[in-house]
This record gives sequence, C-alpha cells and structure tokens, in this order.
Amino acid sequence: MEVVKRLKRELKYSGALIDIYSDTVELPNGHIAHWDYIHHDGAAAVVPVREDGKILMVRQFRNALDRETLEIPAGKVDSPDEPKIQCAYRELEEETGYRSDNLEFLISVNTTVAFLDELIEIYVARDLVPTHQHLDEDEFVDVVPMDLDELCRMVYAGELRDGKTVAAIMAYKAKYGNENN
Repeated sequence: MEVVKRLKRELKYSGALIDIYSDTVELPNGHIAHWDYIHHDGAAAVVPVREDGKILMVRQFRNALDRETLEIPAGKVDSPDEPKIQCAYRELEEETGYRSDNLEFLISVNTTVAFLDELIEIYVARDLVPTHQHLDEDEFVDVVPMDLDELCRMVYAGELRDGKTVAAIMAYKAKYGNENN
C-alpha cells in the first residue's frame, strides 16, 4: 500500500479538550489534499460492576447531542503523560461515588479514526467501595445501576449509541457475560 505523505500541519484552534489542525497531504496518486485533524490527549473509562452484577452507568447531559445520555463513567487524562489507569481510578470515584482497588484492562477504543486521534482505555472495576462523587462545577451526573442484559438490549435497539459505552458493554458481555447468570 502506498503511503500518504504529510506536507504541512497548521494549528487552527487550541481548546481545553482538543486542538484542531489543518493538514496538507500528498496522496499516493500525487494529488494534494487538505484534511482536518483533531488531537485529544486521551481518556479512560470504567465498567463498574457491583457484587450483584449490576453495572453503574452515568446519566448526563451532552451538549453536542442536546440531550441526556447513558454512558459508562469516563474522563480525559489530566496530562498527556498521565497513565490512563490512574485516570480511570479518578473518574470512577468522581462520577459514581465509588472507588476500587481492582481495575482490570478490558479494551482500547479509538473513537473516531477519520479525523480524531482520541484513544480511550476501558477498564472493569470490581470490589466497589462507596465514597462520594467529586463532580466538577459544570457536571451533573446521575448514577444508574443497570443489568448487563438490559444494557445489551439497549445497544441492539439503538438506545445506547455512545461508542465507548457500546464497545465496553459488548466487550464485557463477551468476556464475562456468563459470570452472573
């Protein structure tokens, strides 16, 4: 396969969560193209599993969709070099009000490969210990315990569409689905 060659990258916008670039590239056929590229430092997410097998989901408003969503807890790393597992421990407690000393890697997901480099590492949390939420001042999160089978039904019905959540639920079901049945 022939390779695309990047000729130039220009920063167009730098924000709190993302940086947006305009790339000029040379295609294998010699044509020049302009592609948008968004950089994100990365994130971590958690499938928090209670002793009864219920998964703690978070319901929150998402401005980009102009509606509430049901998702697994997740958040951006504090710095590009922060280990994603540390981010996962933090986000679990911040968003759900539970902590765990038992996180196990489940899956990595690139969320939108056509123009975004965000990588989310997803972990399973067990042995949950109640603490309390540590939400940011602009976060309003409800914690909702859900059965795995109900979450799968919601994925198949198109009711859960968040990419990291769908990937996490399906990977968890494939790996651990028969443990609590």
